[in-house]
Parts: sequence; structure tokens; C-alpha cells
Amino acid sequence: MNNLISAIQYFLIITAELTVLFLGISTIVALVLMYIPQEKLRQWLSRRGIWGNFLGAVVGSLTPFCACSTIPMTLGMLNAGAPFGPVMSFVIASPLLNPIIISMVWALMGVKACLLYFGVTFVGSMLFGVVLEKIGGEHYVKRGRVKPNCCGTTHDSGNSPITFSGKLKASIISAWGDFRAVLIYLLVGVAIGAGIYGYIPQDFVTNIAGPDKPFAIPVAASIGVPLYIRAETAIPIGLALSQKGMSMGAVIALIIGGAGMAIPEMAMLASIFRKRLVAAIVVVIWTTAVVGGYLFNTIF
Repeated sequence: MNNLISAIQYFLIITAELTVLFLGISTIVALVLMYIPQEKLRQWLSRRGIWGNFLGAVVGSLTPFCACSTIPMTLGMLNAGAPFGPVMSFVIASPLLNPIIISMVWALMGVKACLLYFGVTFVGSMLFGVVLEKIGGEHYVKRGRVKPNCCGTTHDSGNSPITFSGKLKASIISAWGDFRAVLIYLLVGVAIGAGIYGYIPQDFVTNIAGPDKPFAIPVAASIGVPLYIRAETAIPIGLALSQKGMSMGAVIALIIGGAGMAIPEMAMLASIFRKRLVAAIVVVIWTTAVVGGYLFNTIF
């Protein structure tokens, strides 16, 4: 009975925290993006050199686009002649660094974990954008077309209301639409986390993936990539596992591996990139997850 009560309390508290956090951050970000024209974002992605990769990662971290918006924007930039490297930095950063993920890591794992997570994924996005360009990844781009935004919401500042109150209302509506789209994933993640928190013995988790188990990190990254779990699902699970003794490195490897390779994004990447480039992006996400995991275990 105590286990059941603990699990229910965990579920209710974490669900409430994530709901308030998601709606609040989504509203703020949507409001800010209404004041940043998409043309400005495109200009940032058109820069060449390492500065272009930096700006590509910045745009990816600022834009909470779903895959249905990110991939058409990616293809549009490439067809318009934008440098391949910065666009790849944007593609890698977008699923890993959107404000919702950053705020969830901050709220559930603390500011130190959040800053390290941001640093690892941001630098990884920049460096791997450079690498993918150097190895000729642009030759594996399909010059096709992708349907525009299919998520049911929009972050396009071009058709935004004029007044602040109108923009705020539109931002709240957009945030609510985004929340409805991920609610099932969030609830599944919190429910699994609650089950882990309430019923799995701490010794069991520690013996398999504790801080003294270095191979737990690549294994967690390898599990996260094919699972295609969304960050809204992975982070509550990771929080529960960390509280049961799983090393922070393994938790972060699981989150990065799962969040970086969501099903909609992978399917749409395959529609504009050839198999070798898609495989290279999977390797990039896995490598980032493993490196980030070992850094977390070193620092924490």
C-alpha cells in the first residue's frame, strides 16, 4: 500500500509540475517568436564558417518546432542555398535544445545538470554540423518537397496579431495546442516513472546502472535511440531512475538518445536525406549521448 501511495503521489506532483512548466514556457517562447521574423532566422542560418554553426545551434535552441515544421524549414534553407553545416547544426540542436526540454531538465534535475546538458548538446550540435559538412553530407540531400506544418499549431510570426494582447492570446492558444499534442507522451512517461519510483528496489537499479557501471552509458544511449521516446516521456523516467540509483550519466545518455530521434523527425528526415546521411545523424546523436553521459558521471 505504501508503494502505491508513493507512486500516486509521484505521478500527481510531477504531472502538475510539468503541466505548469510546459504551458508557461511554451507561451513565453511563442510570444517571443512572434517578435522575431522567420526571415531573421533564415539570415542567421545563411552565415558560413563556425559562426554559422553557432547561429544554427542558437536557432535550433530557440525554436520549439515539431518535426513537421523543422524539416520543411530545413529543406527550404538547403534549396535556397544556405550552407549545409549551419543547417545541420540547426537540425541536431532543434530536438535536443528546445526550451521545453531545457526547462524540464532545470526543474527536475537542477540548474547544474541543465547547464551541463545545454553545453554538451550545444557544442555537439556545432561540431557535428562542421563534421557533416566536411565529409560531404550535402551530397546526400534529396531535392524534394515536404508538406508544410502538420502539427496543428504554428509559430510563424508573419501572420501574428498586431497588439500585445492579441499576441499573448495567440501564444496561449499555441501553447495549449502544443501541450495537447504531447500530453499522452508526458502522462506515459510520468506513469512509468511513478511505477519505477514506487515499486523498483533501489539496489536493483544501482547494480545494473549505478555510477560504478561505466558501460551503462553506451547501453542507455543505444536503448534510447531505437526507442524513439520523446523528451516529455524520457525525462520523468530518467528522474525516477536517478532517484533509484541510476547514474546521472546513464540518465542523460538515455534522454539525449531518445529525445534526439523522435519517430516523426526520423521519418521526415528520411524523406529529404538519403540513408547514409540519416545514419550519420543517428551516429551523431548516439555519440553526443555517450560523451555527455561520461561528462555527467565525471562532474556529478
